[in-house]
Amino acid sequence: MAAPAEAPEPAAAAGRRFDYDVIVVGAGIMGSCAAHAASSRGARTLLLERFDLLHHLGSSHGESRTIRDAYPKPQYPPMVRLARRLWADAEAESGYRVLTPAPQLSIGPRSNASLLAAIESAGAEEVGDLSRRWGGAFRVPDAGWVAAVSERGGGVLNATKAVAMFQALAAKKGAVFRDNAEVVGIEKGPDGCDGVVVRTSAGEAFRGAKCVVTVGAWTSKLVRSVACGLELPIQPLHTMVLYWRVKPGHERELAAGFGFPTFSCYGDPHVYSTPSLELPGLIKINYDGGPPCDPDGRDWASGGGDVAGRVARWIEEFMPDHVEAAGGPVIRQSCMYSMTPDKDFVIDFLGGEFGEDVVVGAGFSGHGFKMGPAVGTILAEMAIDGKADTAAEAGVELGHFRINRFEGNPMGNAKN
Repeated sequence: MAAPAEAPEPAAAAGRRFDYDVIVVGAGIMGSCAAHAASSRGARTLLLERFDLLHHLGSSHGESRTIRDAYPKPQYPPMVRLARRLWADAEAESGYRVLTPAPQLSIGPRSNASLLAAIESAGAEEVGDLSRRWGGAFRVPDAGWVAAVSERGGGVLNATKAVAMFQALAAKKGAVFRDNAEVVGIEKGPDGCDGVVVRTSAGEAFRGAKCVVTVGAWTSKLVRSVACGLELPIQPLHTMVLYWRVKPGHERELAAGFGFPTFSCYGDPHVYSTPSLELPGLIKINYDGGPPCDPDGRDWASGGGDVAGRVARWIEEFMPDHVEAAGGPVIRQSCMYSMTPDKDFVIDFLGGEFGEDVVVGAGFSGHGFKMGPAVGTILAEMAIDGKADTAAEAGVELGHFRINRFEGNPMGNAKN
């Protein structure tokens, strides 16, 4: 638990009295980064979390996430570059490391347009004979496939450690934390006054000048309850984090310390991996997706569907000499994606009666963690300033992430 609650003081930027300048709802990576960014600006910040801090029930836990420039959509590389700078700043401020550098390998059919766009965005170089790299770990078809490696900007983030880092830094800046505090209501200030009132299931009420909502898979439920039935098309998926045994004699070849890359294999199934790092002798290889779920009613035993089977079949085809697929993964961990129809983020003011008093960051669609510090900074600036200068300076186009892209168009940006 971080700093204890202090007696309310006048908000520096407002002529009225508020408990806090910024109230952040949800303490995953996005909320923790937003709380750090807001408190770093001198804003009196409250971070509310419905579960224990650093819980394993959402999308920000575990030991590894990739960071990479290889993106098929042009809106994301500028945000990744901004995030990479902010990751480095946070590591320097905290005094410890959460990012382990690694190359990024992209492989798949040459006919896959998304793959080719990702290779171009990363400035990756094609590999002539993949069997000569990393001890011949990969078997890919000789014809019609492409493999490309980017040596810059990639790596593995320790997820839980990273969230803890930003929470600790926010606490040092004076942010107040309240865990096991489920938010059930967000209302306009009394009698139409500025600001918002945030209410918890325990009957507590906190008044803030601004509110940032970063509740992941619970976003649609909370927004629907506070914004007159507004439906954000964010569908939680139950996905699985899978660790597989490296076959004896190949442990060094697949280890991060010996240059093995993070990788993405495009096509069906879309498989991604991080090098052997957090669990020696095991490697994380996952399927990018999973079945729809209710975050409050997941089937913990079999909710991930046939994810493990799909990955096992991929391993048997593409990495049979180096990874043991028989018997399935050694470790299975549940996680969730919060998917939008177009797989693009939602970063916007809630609007309606709330105007610019409530900012929403959601729908990160299984690829947002790496951009957490950038998203958190953007959300904090939108809350405090009504705009995000850092995004503009970094070349991040926020218009792509607006809520109104779904009005009369359930596919959002995917219509194009």
